[in-house]
Amino acid sequence: MYNIESIMGKAIPMIAIVMGIGVAMLSVYLDYRKKRDIFELHHKERMAAIDKGMEIPPLPTEFFQDSRGRCQPGDRLRRGLVMLCVGIAVTIALRATVDRFALWGLVPVAVGVANLLAYFINGQHRIADRDNRTDDRR
Repeated sequence: MYNIESIMGKAIPMIAIVMGIGVAMLSVYLDYRKKRDIFELHHKERMAAIDKGMEIPPLPTEFFQDSRGRCQPGDRLRRGLVMLCVGIAVTIALRATVDRFALWGLVPVAVGVANLLAYFINGQHRIADRDNRTDDRR
């Protein structure tokens, strides 16, 4: 009636999609719960300070920032180099096996080049800002 190949051929993509969405939803939920717990603890600390007549501690600025943080310049360089190498490897592998899909390997190459450009452009701005600050001090 049904053979295992046809069932697995349909089940694997469905499982991959469901698991991908599930992992993303779990990540969002855990991040929300962590922030909620931190706010709750800080609220208890503030209420205890009010009850004791102490000065109320200010809210930390970290509460209002994104939990992922900013991308460091070295991260862009590393990501750019990794994506560039992955793209070149995928392009070569696809060219050797299935010639008509080889151009899809250029997608990660483009992402890698974009990250490298962002790294070098950001580095040039940083050098110019540093030079301007030293000129202002003189």
